[in-house]
Amino acid sequence: MSESQVLSPRHALLALAVVAVWGTNFVVIRLALDQFPPFLLAGLRFTLAAVPGVFFLPRPRVKWSNLAAYGLLIGAGQFGLLFFAMDGRISPGLASLVIQTQVFFTIFLSMARIGERLRVFQIVACLLAVAGIGVIMRHVSGGTTLFGLLLVLLAASSWAIGNIVARESGARNALAYVVWSSLFAAPPLLLVALLREGPAAILHSVTYATPAGWLAVVWQSVGNSWFGYGSWAFLLARYPSATVSPMALLVPVFGMAASVFWLGEPMPAWKLGAAGLVFAGLAISVFYPRWRAAQRLRTA
Repeated sequence: MSESQVLSPRHALLALAVVAVWGTNFVVIRLALDQFPPFLLAGLRFTLAAVPGVFFLPRPRVKWSNLAAYGLLIGAGQFGLLFFAMDGRISPGLASLVIQTQVFFTIFLSMARIGERLRVFQIVACLLAVAGIGVIMRHVSGGTTLFGLLLVLLAASSWAIGNIVARESGARNALAYVVWSSLFAAPPLLLVALLREGPAAILHSVTYATPAGWLAVVWQSVGNSWFGYGSWAFLLARYPSATVSPMALLVPVFGMAASVFWLGEPMPAWKLGAAGLVFAGLAISVFYPRWRAAQRLRTA
C-alpha cells in the first residue's frame, strides 16, 4: 500500500471514473428496463459477470458458503430488488440516493454484532438520513411509489449484509470475489424471471432487444463489475480505505445529475432538500470520525 494519504492525479481520475460509471449506471438500468424485464436483466447481468470471468480469474480462497451468501445477497437481494423497484416504481435519481442508506444499515448491523452503542455523531447522521427519506415518503407519486421506496431500502439492507459477509470472507482479490460469487447470483434471478415474467416475455426480450439494449446489459457486467470493482480494488490496494472510500459519496451526485440530463427527471425543491439531508448524513458518517482522529493527533 502507498504511504501517501492523497490520491495522485492519475488515480484520482480513475476513482472519479469509477464513481461516474456507478452513478450514471442508474440511467443505463432505466433504459435497459425498457427492453428487458427486471429479473431477467439482473440475471443476465450476473451471468455475464461470471462468464467468462471464472475462466480467467482464480477462485478466491474462501468458503463456498461465503461465496454463495454474498452472491445471493448482492444478486437476488440488492440488484434483484433494485431493478424491480426501478421498473416504474422509483425514479433513477432517487434510487441512486436511497440505495446509499446501505452505509447506515452496515453500521447498525456491525454494531449489533459486537454489542457497541451508537455514538452521538452516528445518531445525528442517521437522523438526517431518516429525515431525508421521510421527505421522499411524503412526496410519493406515480414516478416514485412508497412500494418502490421500500424495495430500494430492502435492497440497501441486503447490500449492507453483503458487505459484512464480504469482510468476513478475507478475500484479497475483490474482482475475483465478485466474479465467482456471481455464479450464485445468476441462477435464482433467472429462475424468478422464468416464474414471474414468463417464458414468452423472456423470449420476446431476448429476440427483439436492440443493440443498444444488449450494450446496456453488457455494460452492467463489464463497466460496473469488472471495471468498477477491479479499479476500486486496485486503489484500495495502494491507498488507505479512508482516502478512497469517501469518493463513493459522489455516486448519487452523478446518478441524480445523469437522470436529470438524460431522462429529464424533474428536480423540485423537495427532492433537492431530501438529497441534501441524506447526503449530509452520509458525509457526517464518513468524515467526522476522520476529522476527530486528525484533531487528536494535533493535540497529542
